[in-house]
Amino acid sequence: MVGLGAVIFIGFLFFACTETVRFTESAVVATFGQADEDSVRSEPGLMWRWPKPIQSVAVYDTRARMLETQSETQQTSDNRQLVVRSFLTWRVSDPLKFFQSFGSEGAAEETHYRAAEQAINAQLRSAMSELSRYRMDELFSPQRGASRLGDLEQGIKARIIADGQVDQWGIQVGLVGINRVVLPEETTRDVLGRMKAAQQALATETITKGESEALKVKDISDSEAERILSFARARAAEIKNRGDMEAAVIAQRLESDPELAIFIENLRMLRNLIAGKTTLIIPTSTPGMGVFDPDRMQELQQQGLQGTGGMPSANVPTEEDGE
Repeated sequence: MVGLGAVIFIGFLFFACTETVRFTESAVVATFGQADEDSVRSEPGLMWRWPKPIQSVAVYDTRARMLETQSETQQTSDNRQLVVRSFLTWRVSDPLKFFQSFGSEGAAEETHYRAAEQAINAQLRSAMSELSRYRMDELFSPQRGASRLGDLEQGIKARIIADGQVDQWGIQVGLVGINRVVLPEETTRDVLGRMKAAQQALATETITKGESEALKVKDISDSEAERILSFARARAAEIKNRGDMEAAVIAQRLESDPELAIFIENLRMLRNLIAGKTTLIIPTSTPGMGVFDPDRMQELQQQGLQGTGGMPSANVPTEEDGE
């Protein structure tokens, strides 16, 4: 039993005199509540200390933490109301300053964090007045890349840092941003009205440009059409003149040879008559069928004519010619 008690006592003493620091943490060892530069332990591992109340250890997580404010009404430079919610990330950069600033809030590190967040929240809310330097149309522009929300966020961060309080607290501010913007009803109507007017102006500009392009296309097409029609009219007149000249020659020839004219007319009548797929039995006494009369063909051969109705033939063989 004595040995067991000794083991328990040694274990309790070991627990009371040691502290473990992780690689993401820094510790401040305070002696009778006081700490100096030599009190900071940043190396990870097991460290020794005197038991309480001689020495106490505050272990701070140095990783980034996030703080989000409640929604508040802010006013732009053109007197527009916005309901804005912002956030920032922060970390303990100087454990000694952080302990000296918030260590009196309680023994637990969580109470130090809460006190620090209250102080940072007040700084952030005060810096949100930077929004009053921007107009509504600068923050919410219909053009891509024209919004100045990024400039506003950078301005808020610069104002917090310039105040110098966060540095005295041993805190480093990281990202500062606006994660929610709600427009009041009146502001919403104004924004929608401006957006509608901008879209209408853009639509009018597009319509005007389209109409101008349409007129240009129409003028070009009318010019091309007129050029083509002029060429077609000239070509048609040329063909008509040539046809009239050829027709005059043919008419003169037919006037000088009536039998040829009659023969051609008979052929035309015959062509029109048997143009379809029809079998006709017509006597040679029918007008136009005389060209098939054997006596007529023999008479033409004797006269040395072709079967073309009276045209002189170069050499039309007859039965008397023989071989």
